[in-house]
Amino acid sequence: MTNIHFYKYQGTGNDFVIMDNRNGRYNELTDAQVKQLCDRRFGIGADGLMLLNQREGYDFEMKYYNADGRESSMCGNGGRCLVAFARKMGLEQEHLSFIAVDGPHEATLKGADWVNLKMQDVNWVENGPLHFYLNTGSPHFVKYVNDVQAIDVYTEGKEIRYNERFAAEGTNVNFVQEMDKGIFVRTYERGVEDETYSCGTGVTAAALTFANGENKEYVIPVQTLGGQLEVRFTKTGERSYSDIWLCGPATLVFEGDINI
Repeated sequence: MTNIHFYKYQGTGNDFVIMDNRNGRYNELTDAQVKQLCDRRFGIGADGLMLLNQREGYDFEMKYYNADGRESSMCGNGGRCLVAFARKMGLEQEHLSFIAVDGPHEATLKGADWVNLKMQDVNWVENGPLHFYLNTGSPHFVKYVNDVQAIDVYTEGKEIRYNERFAAEGTNVNFVQEMDKGIFVRTYERGVEDETYSCGTGVTAAALTFANGENKEYVIPVQTLGGQLEVRFTKTGERSYSDIWLCGPATLVFEGDINI
């Protein structure tokens, strides 16, 4: 039996189990154990699990697992929560740099719980007749709708995620509605295989596709089921974007110990 000291964080309702693994204590954590910890009835409950690891040349390494127990692609809200956790663990510098599965990132903190996370540049967007498809650290299918609140995100999202094109690798699916100020985004997440309250890479993908005008700097307010985020970026070409920042709250919910 392994004793784990964990922390539970959330960023606009996207919630995560986090452990300080800088001493390598949790290196032997299995996929089954990760799945058990993320289980909302038989574990702590979370959309994903992260390890704060040591990595030479960076302030830390981000190791991310989906709720199904498998290591996954980049998670934007997870990255923001891990930055807030790193601060709690004593990394006090104003700018933090870390490495994740999709490459290096930098981040800044504002106040007690507001985290600005720099995402990877995007240089390709598929623009279909009824959708956009792009990778913002994770793959996202973006579809604009007239009434996002009325969408059955689980059913429609699952249908797209498991269609002939995406079934093997999977994709996240975002349903987006234009609002008076910004956009409202709801997301079906692969690996969770359900709707989540928020998705950082999905919010980022939706905000980029919303900027369909001239090449300039944009600030897009984004509403999710779990709260408000903001995406800042520069559009540098018809389908290219740089200096992309995902900004929003990341807060500690509780910490505890569990034996598995």
